[in-house]
Amino acid sequence: MTSVLYDAQGPRAKRRNVLYTVLFTVALAAVAWWVYASLDDKHQLDWALWKPYLGGGTEAYSTYIWPGLENTLKAAALSMVIALPLGAVLGLARLSDHVWVRVPASVVVEFFRAIPVLVLMIFGLALYAQYTEVNSDDRPLYAVVTGLVLYNASVLAEIVRAGILALPKGQSEAAMAIGLRKGQVMRIILLPQAVTTMLPAIVSQLVVIVKDTALGGAVLTFPELLASANTMSGYYGANTIASFTVVAVIYVAINFSLTSFASWLEGRLRRRKKSTGAVLSAQETADTPDPAGTGIAA
Repeated sequence: MTSVLYDAQGPRAKRRNVLYTVLFTVALAAVAWWVYASLDDKHQLDWALWKPYLGGGTEAYSTYIWPGLENTLKAAALSMVIALPLGAVLGLARLSDHVWVRVPASVVVEFFRAIPVLVLMIFGLALYAQYTEVNSDDRPLYAVVTGLVLYNASVLAEIVRAGILALPKGQSEAAMAIGLRKGQVMRIILLPQAVTTMLPAIVSQLVVIVKDTALGGAVLTFPELLASANTMSGYYGANTIASFTVVAVIYVAINFSLTSFASWLEGRLRRRKKSTGAVLSAQETADTPDPAGTGIAA
């Protein structure tokens, strides 16, 4: 049987694919066994190293993990709340018909999008230390949020601009033909449709924000989740593998929750767009008057 997308496999191709699958499975099992044996030889799988996290105690979580997770979520939440509307404004500004609006927005977006986020964090820390009266304990948080906002707002601006430009031009032309101004076309016609298209890319950028908070802990001494893993691994007997495994699982859980919520929201928005109004029953259709006398209910 031949499909439009591909040709059906013959007996030889099927046997070859089965052979490749078996070889890949054996190789994967060999790599997994090598990793397990290497960790076991280094005594990284000893119960004493994993007991602080799996043994029912709460000291590791209350002293290290939870404070670090709280700082990570705080920095990520502040960055998202500021970067999302700022990115939307910059993206819409780049689509403006006014040169004095479009050109400065383009310069800002291209400038901060070209600079690594870590460099922005370091500059932010230096600026807050020299030109503000922010407490030294709060400067790392301010610097991390500043760097994340400047970089990710620029990226989100491009996502918004691309999402709007991807829509068919006929929709905006038809809206203007009935007398809507450009602002009304953007607010009523284009943005509601573009949101669903842009949502996967926006969520991917939000996941990047959560992960990039770790840069502040690595360079700016910001006490976030990953930095707490370094402290834990030294306190509980150099259990580096155990500490970073727990932190990795927490990061996966946070980002998986974020993407799952976005998938649910995207599906809900698509279902709402497919709904075009109330559905008339057969009796209601039969009772509808026929003003033209065509024999077909209006």
